[in-house]
Amino acid sequence: MPMLNDAQKGLYASLFCFVFWGFAPVYFKLLKHVPATEIIAHRVIWAACMLLIFLAIRERRKLLQVLKVSGKQLLVLLFSGCLVMANWLIFVWAVNHDQILATSLGYFINPLVNILLGMIFLQERLNKTQTVALLLAASATVYLGWFLGQPPWIALALAFSFGFYGLVRKQLDVRPLVGLFWETSLLLLPAIIYLSTLASTDNSTAYNNATLALLVLAGLVTVLPLIAFNYAAKKLSLTWIGFLQYIAPTISFLIAVLFFGEVFTWGHQVAFTGIWLALLLVSGQPLAKRLQQKYRPA
Repeated sequence: MPMLNDAQKGLYASLFCFVFWGFAPVYFKLLKHVPATEIIAHRVIWAACMLLIFLAIRERRKLLQVLKVSGKQLLVLLFSGCLVMANWLIFVWAVNHDQILATSLGYFINPLVNILLGMIFLQERLNKTQTVALLLAASATVYLGWFLGQPPWIALALAFSFGFYGLVRKQLDVRPLVGLFWETSLLLLPAIIYLSTLASTDNSTAYNNATLALLVLAGLVTVLPLIAFNYAAKKLSLTWIGFLQYIAPTISFLIAVLFFGEVFTWGHQVAFTGIWLALLLVSGQPLAKRLQQKYRPA
């Protein structure tokens, strides 16, 4: 069997993580009977534990050195941790309230929000294609809000919470998995206190063995695709990563409509079409240039 080159390994790793994320709503549907806040508390605890195990295996004697961050970085990581936890909470709540379609829309909008935040906070200039794409996406989102009678709050909250999370982490010189370890670890004590308080009251959810196993594995569901994503990011260009990232919300979209029977109204059709066109404009241009350079005759 021929050996895979770095690009092929990166491609398979990226496909794994994006397909995994695409099917994540199915997993959390199995925990529909557990309140979203409890799911996230468990997710924080078990993700922190599994990240520590993974980093200990990978770094061995260098673990303490790798985990070392400054006090200022810890404060920023606490803030970014709150942002990503809010994103997780909104996502799980939406999935368990039959709003997978809204989560899909949110993660389709997210790359365009990243461009907007880059323009506002990092003084990044937009080219004509990006400007047209942003206007098209904004128009599609406004139309959906008008059609529904209210803004698509779930999609916007997911897109902007993850957008601001990316903005904060972009400016912090901490490795991705190390950063996520500290983000979860800093919220570990509040999560344990929250679950302990619930357990001492009548508000606690009774877990059977299957539910408890699913809650523990939620940590692995968090960590495993992130490990694959970080590996893929080292092996593939950002252009390819940016293009492949739409696999996840596409799968979630298909699951919502075809398997869980969520209503795909005329307003959704118009909004999704507008946003897909915007994403095609944003992602298609750099991908086309890269392919042109790759296959240009010598």
